[in-house]
Amino acid sequence: MIPPLSGPAHAASPSPATHPAPGPAPGPASGTSSDPPAGADRCRLGALRKGQRAVVTGLDDSAVATPLPPGELERRMIEMGLIEGARVEILHEGFPGADPLAVRINDHTLALRRAEAHAVLVTLG
Repeated sequence: MIPPLSGPAHAASPSPATHPAPGPAPGPASGTSSDPPAGADRCRLGALRKGQRAVVTGLDDSAVATPLPPGELERRMIEMGLIEGARVEILHEGFPGADPLAVRINDHTLALRRAEAHAVLVTLG
């Protein structure tokens, strides 16, 4: 992480945006045209709060503790409509503990445990 710049001593230093770091050029594994812009906010659906909107960019159930067999949570998420490009909005958070979440996915609404919502990767917007 780069610390914030302040003061006249940093005014003449080159910005990382104008001078890219040395290393291999982006190839098929990174920097593809389907990636969101560099300034886009990426996070997990489970980290969003009431009223926030996002677009699903993928699924990653490896970060979620679940009793389901490997791949089963991902299959269920897809069946519920949590597919790449789906627009989501957090409509409600349960009380107490903000669990479960009421999530609008495109044109339907479902309840989802926050822990399982962490398997859904999103870009804010």
